[in-house]
Amino acid sequence: MKYEAVIGMEVHVEINSKSKVFCACPTDFHAPPNTNVCPICLGMPGALPVLNRDMVDKSVAVGLALNCKISRWSKMDRKNYFYPDLAKNYQISQYDLPLCHGGSIEIEVDGETRRIGITRAHMEEDTARNTHTLGGGQSGIDFNRSGVPLLEIVTEPDIRSAAEAYAYLTALKQILQYLDVSDCNMEEGSLRAEANISIRPEGRAEFGVKTEVKNVASFSGVQKAIDYEIARQEKVLREGGVIVQETRGWDADRGITVSQRLKESAHDYRYFPEPDLPPIVVDESWENRIREGLPELPAPRKKRLESQYGLSAYDAHVITLSKPVADYYEAVVAAGADPKKASNWLMVELQALLSAAKLEIQACKIGPEALAALLKLIDTGLISGKIAKEVLVEMFDSGLPPDTIVRDKGLSQISDTGAIEAAVKQVIDASPEQVAQFKAGKDKVFGYFVGQVMKATRGKGNPQLINDILRRELEG
Repeated sequence: MKYEAVIGMEVHVEINSKSKVFCACPTDFHAPPNTNVCPICLGMPGALPVLNRDMVDKSVAVGLALNCKISRWSKMDRKNYFYPDLAKNYQISQYDLPLCHGGSIEIEVDGETRRIGITRAHMEEDTARNTHTLGGGQSGIDFNRSGVPLLEIVTEPDIRSAAEAYAYLTALKQILQYLDVSDCNMEEGSLRAEANISIRPEGRAEFGVKTEVKNVASFSGVQKAIDYEIARQEKVLREGGVIVQETRGWDADRGITVSQRLKESAHDYRYFPEPDLPPIVVDESWENRIREGLPELPAPRKKRLESQYGLSAYDAHVITLSKPVADYYEAVVAAGADPKKASNWLMVELQALLSAAKLEIQACKIGPEALAALLKLIDTGLISGKIAKEVLVEMFDSGLPPDTIVRDKGLSQISDTGAIEAAVKQVIDASPEQVAQFKAGKDKVFGYFVGQVMKATRGKGNPQLINDILRRELEG
């Protein structure tokens, strides 16, 4: 019997508001433990929460970007459970009336486009952070994270493989970063992904029993955890066992999922409306204001780059993966660079330097205008492409403009016809054996002559002139 995987994703995104969702405490991740706290986020009796409007604005923006319907009337609820990182013994969240619902996102896997339904995106507060590495068998709780604005995005069970889950997470993260609502830093917990996984015989409509996998620190880890869990569930069923609905953790060192606890049902949380907060009423004018402020999102921007600049689908995809990179690219073109050359130099030469230095493009010393200026030096024949690569490295290290580097290091390309003719004649005179081979029809030897002339001009000869003059002299 063949089995089919049925996967739904829950993604928790910390919204980058300056203050927490129900109080004025800052949200700085790097602050010393338990310094960004107050009676509200510490859950003191009688402390009254006040909803952060910036959180609502950014949540609505996410909902619109995910093609969700925005509820005209929604509310906050209490989700009751006990855990050390939850001081009140309940979390303020949303249950039956979420802010955003009924959306979708398109992903591409193996050249095919798939639509993944978005069930809901609802607001809630984050919990405190448990630390179990203090030594001596001690644990600690940092309440700086308690009350940080959190948006939970839940999909329909539309994902059918680990590769699709990876593509979904990548596309979602891209949208969130374009909206500038979160840094999506998984290492700092700004984005946390959980997979609900079940399997069923192919062709059967009923869902199997699902398990939820938590504690995954990367998208590649999510992919590995899903693959493992699918294989584990298949093995259990083939051996006549029963899948138990439970929460499992991902052990990256061992490459396995491990049972943590039985999964609670919704009724176990005893949801009821939060009595200390009024309903959230997002009218049409509020929604339209957010909609008008949305940036161009990755998918339409990709299509525009293809049509406006003649880029291939692959080039446009790579460039639009990051909004700062896409912004940089368009600034290079706006400064006068050829669109295709700009994409090549950005994706290959500059990206290699950034990767080696472990830098994002925002920290690059080469501004868009400077890269455009370098490409213009190639177009005008002042320097060759080979020399331009050397200049780019110097620009990356020093931040100096390209014309200054070319002038100070004497890197200008030799485009004087007389000088190149002299070098060509000198090389031909010194290479009678190669000349005979060329005249005998061995055209490959032409590369030898090009290399020797470039060597004679110390790499500064204009390649096109060298080729033209060599052909004329050798074929004449």
